[in-house]
Amino acid sequence: MNRDVIYELFYEKVRQAPGALAVFDEDRGLSRAELDKLIDTIAAKIPVSARRVGIIMTHSVEMIATVLAALKIGKAYVPAEPFFPKERIRFMMSDAEADVVITNSAHISKACGLPTIIVDPGMKAEDAAVRPSARPDDPAYILYTSGSTGTPKGVAVRNRNVCHYVRAFQNEFKTNESDIMLQYSVCSFDIFVEEVFTSLLSGAALAIPSAGTKKDIRALMKFVKQNNVTQISGFPYLLLEMNHLQQIPKSLRLLISGGDVLRGSYVDNLLDKVEVYNTYGPSETTVCASYCRVNGIKPLPDGSYPIGKPVLGAGIEIMDDDLNTVERGETGEICISGGGVSAGYIGGREKENEAFVTRVDGSVLYRSGDLGYFLPDGSIAFLRRKDSQIMILGKRVEVGEVENVLCMCSGIEKAVVRPYKDEHNLHYMVAYIVLKQPKAHLSTLKKEMARFLPNYMIPEFFVRMADIPLNANGKVDDDALPVIMKEGYVC
Repeated sequence: MNRDVIYELFYEKVRQAPGALAVFDEDRGLSRAELDKLIDTIAAKIPVSARRVGIIMTHSVEMIATVLAALKIGKAYVPAEPFFPKERIRFMMSDAEADVVITNSAHISKACGLPTIIVDPGMKAEDAAVRPSARPDDPAYILYTSGSTGTPKGVAVRNRNVCHYVRAFQNEFKTNESDIMLQYSVCSFDIFVEEVFTSLLSGAALAIPSAGTKKDIRALMKFVKQNNVTQISGFPYLLLEMNHLQQIPKSLRLLISGGDVLRGSYVDNLLDKVEVYNTYGPSETTVCASYCRVNGIKPLPDGSYPIGKPVLGAGIEIMDDDLNTVERGETGEICISGGGVSAGYIGGREKENEAFVTRVDGSVLYRSGDLGYFLPDGSIAFLRRKDSQIMILGKRVEVGEVENVLCMCSGIEKAVVRPYKDEHNLHYMVAYIVLKQPKAHLSTLKKEMARFLPNYMIPEFFVRMADIPLNANGKVDDDALPVIMKEGYVC
């Protein structure tokens, strides 16, 4: 058995206890052996010549089987939610060079003309033995994040990177056969990777609520209680919703926050009920690079929690622009090394791949673009991004990508997009636009943008300008742009 291949680690659990529950949704559940049989059924339908497999499916046991089917036979999966704009899905599948799309009948229109394999809810497993063929350095998946050049960029994460992260997770959280992990995240974010693989490869079960259940925090907690879910990983805003409840299910032993800043006020009512962790890590370094258990520690002066110390098998250094290590306590760029550092960006992203620095000893260092500093106890405090990348609803957004899409809209003469923060230190975007015609409907403009961008990437505010102010250097004069206040102090 190769411990750096995802499917082989899963199959080890199948051999150990074939009848143990592996995954369930609100319609049915599958044992490890039943899941493995469904994996083979789907894998047998994937063309041998395919390298990359698009997955556009409703979250279900069939979706999990599809992901593992692609991985078993050495194919990288390219995930996209069915509710993504069609043009964004088209770009992702084209850029990733997907050979085939696996989808549900209900979402076949999102396949963008590619060859399709239909996997619907309730699909029955058939006898179709398929030989595993994945290798450690085979890409496992390609996740698309907002790109600084104006288009989404795909990060290729290898089998060995995921297996490294599973070991780091097990080392910290001791996940085992008695655990049940909630599958809450969208498939295009790496919290999904944490939910799925740290569970199934550790012998735990995966619980998948319906989309309707996920929309209502009380319905979600009812699902958690009824199914004895023990672990939840999600954005800070999910924990904030739970924090407002009078009680949470007693089955829960672990809450993991990731993807954005965790503040003390988000979890102050949870800390005496359950273990709470703040985590940090870019998709480029496979889910998380650091952990911080926040029970029993005070938030930093700005109200946020530290991001902790490196996970097992990872290293974190705080460095200046020339990659010299700064003194402890000084601010610098968070740079990450170790088993989670991925293969980088696909599709001719030479400039952006400069963030992956090969050192003299052959190891690779990832320059995150995030600023932070070491605290006296060796933990790390996260400060902010160095560039224009921001977080909105826990998702990474390159303001330049939003601006590029806006400038392509038919009624726009010119436009710029700028990020601001409200009094809670959360980002929002303002678009400053110069129109081609005297009048335009904002609803029409938003519909045009929605062809390429998900809702969270469409600016909250639009300001019509006679012209975009420039400084003496010919660049946009940000100081001359009117500030639209969402919340905060009036100065």
